[in-house]
Amino acid sequence: MPAVVASIPSPSFDSIDLGPLSLNVYGLAIALGVVVAVWVFGRRLEQRGVGTADDASSIGVWAVLAGVIGARLYHVATDWERYADDLGGIVRIWEGGLGIPGGLGLGIPVGLYLARRRGIPLSTAATCAAPAIPFAQAIGRWGNWFNQELYGRATDLPWALRIDADHLVRDPATGELFEVGTTFHPTFLYESLWNLGLALLLLAIDRRWRPGGGSLMGLFVAGYGLGRFWVEGLRVDPADDVGPFRWNQWVALGAIVVGIAVFLALRGRPEPSTRSIGDRDDQPDDVDGDVPIVDGARPGEERSDEPSAEDVSARSRRH
Repeated sequence: MPAVVASIPSPSFDSIDLGPLSLNVYGLAIALGVVVAVWVFGRRLEQRGVGTADDASSIGVWAVLAGVIGARLYHVATDWERYADDLGGIVRIWEGGLGIPGGLGLGIPVGLYLARRRGIPLSTAATCAAPAIPFAQAIGRWGNWFNQELYGRATDLPWALRIDADHLVRDPATGELFEVGTTFHPTFLYESLWNLGLALLLLAIDRRWRPGGGSLMGLFVAGYGLGRFWVEGLRVDPADDVGPFRWNQWVALGAIVVGIAVFLALRGRPEPSTRSIGDRDDQPDDVDGDVPIVDGARPGEERSDEPSAEDVSARSRRH
């Protein structure tokens, strides 16, 4: 390969030591992505008047936990030969190994279920969460850079990625380890930028057209699948091939089809009417909801200027 004039270096560390505490950067990247996603989700709930930042945090905790479990199970299932003789490795999540499709497949339904339990309409929750999720993915992908993993084919492009010798994998074409000094497509960067662009696009679409029925989530799923398909096609890490594509590429194609179908099926449905945050399922039964009494009359009722018999009696007692 020709000498590379410019390239992206890989970090020389994958953890941060704070006294006796060692923090894995991979986990920190995921955690930071989650914080940003929950903030975006909460802001969008508040803008629609259907929830609060506390709602977003409560939903996010369990949705993220479900997502991590789903992502780990997906990774283990699709890379079983790595764990068949080391079952203890299944729980060592800090060593890396999360399958995003599995995280989305479990985390999104759990999040929507919890939102519904808190009185937030499913379609509104889906619309609010759709741009938040790719923000989390855009940040979390930088953890792969610190782990020096999941990089792409060899290239001498100016933005090629340098990998340390102990993180090199075998060339799928030859079966031999890549030579020291080989540079690769920075697929972590490609997918991070794709997800960032997708999040911004979804925000723009929602602001301009307001697609209804939670269909914005369908656009996210389709957009994520499209980006994942071409990025996955560049990667050289070991993976199962099914016909002309890697397994994850087939999953990405399925996501594109499902996402488009969801968007087309839901986009014409109206959004639920906006409710006040206080109008919740946990509201006491003796509260009259969002129908206030103003000057003795409810909205739509005429207020009489004539004093009632009770008013006359009360005034006579006071005087």
